[in-house]
Amino acid sequence: MSFVIATPEMVAATATDLAKIGSTISSANAAATLPTTSVLAAGADEVSAGIAALFSAHAQAYQALSTQAAAFHAQLVAVMNGSAGAYAAAEAANVQQSLLNAINAPSLALVGRPLIGDGTPGAPGTGANGGDAGILIGTGGAGGSGADGTTGPAQNGGRGGAAGLLFGNGGNGGNGGGSTAFQAGNGGAGGAGGLFGVGGTGGTGGFGFNGGAGGDGGNAGLFGTAGAGGAGGIGSQASTLAAGPGGAGGAGGLFGPGGRGGVGGASLAQAGGTGGAGGPGGWFGSGGAGGAGGAGHNAGGTGGAGGVGGLIFGDGGAGGDAGPAGIGLANGGNGGAGGNAIGLFGNGGAGGAAGPGQNSGGIGGAGGNGALLFGNGGAGGSGGTAGIGTAIGGAGGNGGKAGLIGNGGTGGAGGESMDGLATST
Repeated sequence: MSFVIATPEMVAATATDLAKIGSTISSANAAATLPTTSVLAAGADEVSAGIAALFSAHAQAYQALSTQAAAFHAQLVAVMNGSAGAYAAAEAANVQQSLLNAINAPSLALVGRPLIGDGTPGAPGTGANGGDAGILIGTGGAGGSGADGTTGPAQNGGRGGAAGLLFGNGGNGGNGGGSTAFQAGNGGAGGAGGLFGVGGTGGTGGFGFNGGAGGDGGNAGLFGTAGAGGAGGIGSQASTLAAGPGGAGGAGGLFGPGGRGGVGGASLAQAGGTGGAGGPGGWFGSGGAGGAGGAGHNAGGTGGAGGVGGLIFGDGGAGGDAGPAGIGLANGGNGGAGGNAIGLFGNGGAGGAAGPGQNSGGIGGAGGNGALLFGNGGAGGSGGTAGIGTAIGGAGGNGGKAGLIGNGGTGGAGGESMDGLATST
């Protein structure tokens, strides 16, 4: 096949010629239909009638065969046209690749990185980092997942590759490896986004003896959104530590919001993992919301704090809700604090709701403070509900302070016990 040469223009011209031939034959067949299928008998005798019927039958059979031939001809023309388009697309792709190779050659020789192109993903089970994209344009490669730990701690997930400076998204972090007898691997961090790109999402922590931490989200570019933090890993029934915490959200770009914090991992024996903190907003962006705390056996995980707002304008991120606790002498997790609006304009983030607990409810997260000039304080999170008897519901979170102009945040409601005999305010 290496000696076969195909010229798209010639194939397309041949298809056009075949279409014209088919049209001419179809017109001739249509013109001959009536004279050949309706032959009049030469006389009134039986022989003349039989000859006329024979010619008419032959003509009708010919017309049926012509219809099938016309359909085959149309299919052949369609295949020829499709082949011409495929050859043309292949040639265009080859030309584009040749141009890219010529453009990338100098930068590859100087710095070992192309100007345009996507990064190579890390292989699964190796924990390898994702490759960075081209210097100017391209998406970073995803990090490889970590190997499971059978004779020792599991491997961490690889970092996601960075995007190109102008256009492209950061690669997602790889998930951490799992282990039933050793420490699970942490998720890899997401790669940074380009000028107009999105940061990569952090990898999930591995499941294991002690769950791994989620990877942090990648930072955004000038106008992009930051990546979300990865979820914390789940802890097994033999765990000695709390489940893996969620990864922090990435920082927003100049005009972008911060990334959401990752959810804390659940634990079958210990406390749930803490939710990841929301990422800070850019100069004109809002802070990311904190991640929810993970469900725990003896205590729920604390919600992640909301990210701070932008330096000029932007609201603080909402605090993450706490995780619920298990049955028995278990305490509900505390809600995450709302992020402060640290710029000139913006409202404080609302505090996260506390989790319920059989022994005691968690404390609601405090609301974030409003911006310096104009901004309302965030509302405090509600306290967690407690069990029956002497159990006490959790206190509600304080409302955030207002700026120079604005209203303070409302305090959160206290949690009640399930029998209504013990309530916090």
